[in-house]
Parts: sequence; C-alpha cells; structure tokens
Amino acid sequence: MSEYSTRIQTLLRNKPATLWSVSPTDSVYVALEKMAEKSVGALPVMDGSRLVGMFSERDYARKVVLEGRSSRETTVAEIMSTPVLTITPEHTIGECMEIVTNQRIRHLPVLDKDQVVGIISIGDLVNFVITEQQATIEHLHAYITGGKQA
Repeated sequence: MSEYSTRIQTLLRNKPATLWSVSPTDSVYVALEKMAEKSVGALPVMDGSRLVGMFSERDYARKVVLEGRSSRETTVAEIMSTPVLTITPEHTIGECMEIVTNQRIRHLPVLDKDQVVGIISIGDLVNFVITEQQATIEHLHAYITGGKQA
C-alpha cells in the first residue's frame, strides 16, 4: 500500500485534537491575532458548529491589504472564502494532494457527519509523504544490506 492511498484519518491521528476557529462576526484583526498566536495560516469560520467559510492569510492580503480596508473594521464574513471545499476522513492522501494542487488551496477542512474534525494543510500532506518515503528507504536499505549498518 502506497502512502498516497493512506486515508486522511491516519494523518489526523498524529495531529493535535484542538481545532481553532473564528466567528463570521469577528474582526479580521481578531482572526489575524489568533492565527499569529497559534502559528497557523488559515482558520475555519464557524457559525456555532456549522462551517461557513475559511479565512486565510491569502484572504487578508488580497481582500483587505490590496483593497485598503481596515482589519479592525472589516469582519471575517466580509472576506472569508466560500463555498468551502471539504474532505472526509476517508479521502486518501493522494486525493487530497490532487485537490490542493488543482484548486490552488492550502487548507482542507475535514468533515465527519457535517462536523469539522480537523484541518489538513498542504504541509501536512507533504510531510506525511516525505516521512513515509524515508521509512521505505530505510527498510529497503536494511533489506539490501541484510540489516547491517554502514
């Protein structure tokens, strides 16, 4: 089984369970503060338990900075990305890599029965593939050398 056929639920098990989000009524400034505090590049926009959008650094740069808006006076709802492209825990790493590449997005909310259970970033996908490939290389090296260290 290739790392590309691994299900997203496997990747989610290795991520922190905490999911940070913002409200559509929050100011862009509040959202940026939270992103900086949590060291993330995007946040799901939640209306209660319902996912209504995504807010990213790209949204800020293109829809606030370039348009001369005030981050303290603009709400997240005014500039968030909608509709949101989502995945399920059953999607594979390969499917998600294809989605982020073709759609030119960096973050995919993971929904299980309409509930957000995590966010997968392009970095998560790439790191998973690299780690799996490194493990494969190490196993092959051990097999070829009969388990002897160089």
